Amino acid sequence: MTILDQHYTLNNGIEIPKLGFGTWLIDDDKAAAAVQTALKVGYRYIDTAQAYENERGVGEGVRASGLKRDELFVSTKVQAEFKDYRSVKDSIEASLKALDIDYIDLLLIHAPEPWAHFHEGDHCFEGNLEAWKAMEEELKAGNVRAIGVSNFEKVDLDNILEHGEVRPAVNQLLTHVGNTRFDLLDQAREHDILVEAYSPIAHGEMKGNATLTAMAAKYGVSVPQLMIRYCLELGTLPLPKASSEAHIKANAEVDFRIGAEDMKTLRDMPKVSDYGDSSYFPVFSGK
Repeated sequence: MTILDQHYTLNNGIEIPKLGFGTWLIDDDKAAAAVQTALKVGYRYIDTAQAYENERGVGEGVRASGLKRDELFVSTKVQAEFKDYRSVKDSIEASLKALDIDYIDLLLIHAPEPWAHFHEGDHCFEGNLEAWKAMEEELKAGNVRAIGVSNFEKVDLDNILEHGEVRPAVNQLLTHVGNTRFDLLDQAREHDILVEAYSPIAHGEMKGNATLTAMAAKYGVSVPQLMIRYCLELGTLPLPKASSEAHIKANAEVDFRIGAEDMKTLRDMPKVSDYGDSSYFPVFSGK
């Protein structure tokens, strides 16, 4: 059984594949082809977001795959700027229409604050609770199978845990070698919340790292494969994104194990401080 055949079980009992296909920065007119390629390779989990502006293409790819809907898992995210009940309800309706795949398997709040004020100190506690209420209603209505959050710090997640009716199933976090929030992983584990690891290969910025190159050679794998496996060893769900079929396939060829000493080396790697051309994105800015 390969990683593409394995699942985690969310805290509401729903199964979710252990590896997903990320679609960030894939244009809407290219998303359908990318999704079809990933599904042909064997992925069964596709992750998108309202902010990616490619939900229509993702849905087209899912429908064109020929696979039964219940064989697939699709997640999307409410825009970080939406912090009131009505705008979130309207946005979920828009996502359901754009995707056109009957229901959403996992719906997340994309970030605790609007991107322009990401991690600047205003946690938007009330706004996130309004968003959460709207999402809880969609869950009860059957339009969504599970709900969660993304980029939530400890206090942001505590706010939902203390005041929401439904416990989040997921916290999707920037997680890779050289940038792992072990405190947030511990918090999630304490509350039986799955951490999804986005940008598990650090947006490609660590491919030339000497330590990673040597360790990857030891295991007979590529640096991206080593980094994806690291996330799996942590018990997180990696969401690698790739464009070519060869890379999409290679990202799923991670059925090896990393030894304890090597995992310690990877856990202790210095924090990545420069994401190159991608540094202007809020999630990579160091806030």
